[in-house]
This record gives sequence, structure tokens and C-alpha cells, in this order.
Amino acid sequence: QVQLVESGGGLVQPGGSLRLSCVGSGFTFSQYGLAWFRQAPGKERDAVAAIGLKNSVTYYANSVKGRFTISRQNAKNTVYLEMNSLKPEDTAVYYCNSHMDGSDYWGQGTQVTVSS
Repeated sequence: QVQLVESGGGLVQPGGSLRLSCVGSGFTFSQYGLAWFRQAPGKERDAVAAIGLKNSVTYYANSVKGRFTISRQNAKNTVYLEMNSLKPEDTAVYYCNSHMDGSDYWGQGTQVTVSS
């Protein structure tokens, strides 16, 4: 079955950096677009960045443009989210997503907390 497993979250000070990873299995990873979403307490889950096939970037939320970078390594079935210049408002649970054959698949999420 389709599985997406995120890792790399944690506690970081404002201005710091983190790199999130998401490993996919149970599907042909290289044939699907992928995305990162985040959900802060009491808020809706919002898209952060999305990537098409072969590192063709399709989308960044305005709030993260210039600070976050999404990339993929198909040989490792992995999509990354490099996050720099982190702000307290980036605090959220970050989810990996793939939309395949009319269905959305999600990972379990990884917590990112930006605080001094």
C-alpha cells in the first residue's frame, strides 16, 4: 500500500534551518507530483510547496518563497523541504502529500517548532 513517512522535524530557534524528508513506498515514486502541507494549531492545513516530475517546481506559498526549497531524489524515493530563516509562524505539523488516481495520500506528519 501507499506509504509516506516524514522525518526531520524538531525545535529550532528563529532564523535557523531544518531539512524535512519524506520517503514514499508502494507506488512508482518518479511518476507522481508531491507536495508539503502544514497545519498549525487551530488552523487549516495549507499547501507550502509542490514539485512535479524531475524537480520541476510548480508552487510555493507566498509566505515561504525565498526561504523554503522543495526538491526530490527519485532514486531514493524521497522528497525534501529545505527550510531556512525560520520564523515562529512556521511552527506547525508538516505533512507530505501525493495525489494519485483521484485520492490524496498523507504521511503521519512531523512537528516543526520555531521558538527561542
